Amino acid sequence: MTNPLLSGTELPQFKQILPSHALPAVQVVLQESQKKLNALMTLSDFLTWDDLMNPLEDISASIHKSWSPVSHLNAVTNTSEWRDAYNACLPSLTEFSTALGQNRVLYEKIKLLSESAYFSTLSNIQKKIVQDELRSFRLAGVALEGDAKVRYAAIQQRISELTTKFEENILDATQHWVYSTDNKDDLRGLPEHIIQFAQAKATEKNQSGYILTLDAPIYIAAMKYAENRNLREQMYKAYSTRASDQGPDAGKFDNTDVILELLRLREEKSQLLDFQHYAEYSLVTKMADSVDQVLDFLRDLAKKTRPFAEKEMSELKLFAKESLNISELSAWDIAFASEKLQQEKYAINEEILRPFFPIDKVLSGMFAIIEKIYGMHVTEMNDVETWHPDVRFFEICDEAGELRGKFYLDMYAREKKRGGAWMDDCRSRRIENGKLVTPVAYLISNFTQAMQNQPALLTHDEVITLFHEFGHGLHHMLTQVNYGAVSGVNGVEWDAVELPSQFMENFCWQQDTIPLISEHFETKEPLPENLFKAMLAAKNFQSAMQMLRQLEFSIFDLLLYSQSAPANALELQKVLDKVRAEIAVIIPPAFNRFQHGFSHIFAGGYSAGYYSYKWAEVLSSDAFSKFEENGVLDRKTGQEFLSAILERGGSQAAMELFVEFRGREPNAEALLKHSGLNA
Repeated sequence: MTNPLLSGTELPQFKQILPSHALPAVQVVLQESQKKLNALMTLSDFLTWDDLMNPLEDISASIHKSWSPVSHLNAVTNTSEWRDAYNACLPSLTEFSTALGQNRVLYEKIKLLSESAYFSTLSNIQKKIVQDELRSFRLAGVALEGDAKVRYAAIQQRISELTTKFEENILDATQHWVYSTDNKDDLRGLPEHIIQFAQAKATEKNQSGYILTLDAPIYIAAMKYAENRNLREQMYKAYSTRASDQGPDAGKFDNTDVILELLRLREEKSQLLDFQHYAEYSLVTKMADSVDQVLDFLRDLAKKTRPFAEKEMSELKLFAKESLNISELSAWDIAFASEKLQQEKYAINEEILRPFFPIDKVLSGMFAIIEKIYGMHVTEMNDVETWHPDVRFFEICDEAGELRGKFYLDMYAREKKRGGAWMDDCRSRRIENGKLVTPVAYLISNFTQAMQNQPALLTHDEVITLFHEFGHGLHHMLTQVNYGAVSGVNGVEWDAVELPSQFMENFCWQQDTIPLISEHFETKEPLPENLFKAMLAAKNFQSAMQMLRQLEFSIFDLLLYSQSAPANALELQKVLDKVRAEIAVIIPPAFNRFQHGFSHIFAGGYSAGYYSYKWAEVLSSDAFSKFEENGVLDRKTGQEFLSAILERGGSQAAMELFVEFRGREPNAEALLKHSGLNA
């Protein structure tokens, strides 16, 4: 029987793929890829694009085609079998990747191509790919020799193991802790759908009563609405100490040693390549020029934001004392008190809005928006293999009927599924054997499923999350670049990759678009004008506190990776404490171990790059301001954004593309305006 990971089908055969298929498939693909590389290395010194660059892309694509479903299934169905299969593949993949990046023969051949007269005959896109490839070789240690080369390979292998372990610890810690009660009164204040979930969870576990988990929709609802202060405190302590040396599961899934070793290894790796520190190494592939430039950007935003945040915090403390009889505001009171204050000021909260955002209406409205501004049509397909019954599949076509992209949509939280929301690459647009490969994306979130006789209803925050990930998906799927290395999100500077996703969030707040995405699940009425106005009035409620929180994470990340790696947990904590002392208006309790769950900078692609969210938010706010000037559903402006940003992928420098769209370089005024911080 053919291994389904090697079947060559256009889409993965998810119903047939088993954990036992992973390692054999990866071994076969890597062996075949090595044979192709060996053949390339024996060719003559002068090689053309078709001789050299196309085969290298074919090798990369063939590995990705087999590995992508394995990596994906490990994230969305993280059983012990899939975890073992995934981890078994990592050493071979990392070894191959490291050896390829340090292949001096291939590097010299590409370098020779770049220096030849023939290079001038290539397209600008091809030239950028060659230049990016040479940079990748240098960043992979192609110049290293002897012991340094061996050490670099060992570091890469260990980093791969550690990042996986970091994620596993968070998932295990999140799913291990539960709050059980037989007394429904303990859950007073919680939305009815959360109580129903808690009861269903207990039944699922063959228990009576109710079970709350640390899954994001449950935890957030508890923090905002639970009147039982003891419940809020227990859940806060459990959540804020996940995978650490503190809290109810102290030491059980502890990421402390993982973090410290990762920081040491990344520092050593960057210094082997003659960088001062890992942050300097990281910025080579980003828009920003230096650590100082980024820190100045972040601290300037913090300076402008902090006075607003101090006012917000003073208002919250006074309200909690006078209206809630909470004289000393604890960490587990902040979301609860904030929700009560917002309700008093604006007569609105997420639970009032939730009935107006049934998932199918939100999806149809979101698709209608991209049809209006880009001319794209989205159609659901029902005959595609998926990994879970809840997963849906869609195709995107342009006005001419040309297929532009496909995507899987996996929206609901469940056991053994990684938390959070993300977009990932299943297939990238490229030419393969003379045929166009259609880009395919995975869009993943963790919303609450439908309960009893009502459809899945989203909070407005969840609507924003859906639009955000769809923005990433559009960037990946609407590309018109035919080279995988720079099509879609590939090859885009990391601090610009959030531009299309954050840009899409703006449509969740517009008078012209709210009727498209809202409809009461029972009455079918759109969101009433009074609720829309209240939602807009509350849009920037505590926006300064939220801004400072993101700036705190960004500065912590950059400082952590731009100085000597901490020797122990105390030194690690001191870095974060120092940042908080500098800019924060909310200082968490001493037991809080936020960093132990900070996947973005330890296990994700945002190491020394978390600032990208704020950097790209400047770009996205400024880009959307052109729509505000011309009409938020203006087709001409939409076509300009499609042409300059979404279709071009990483084929050109992000700043050049932004200037082409906006007519100038970006400034932060639009971000401050959208955040209500420009007064």
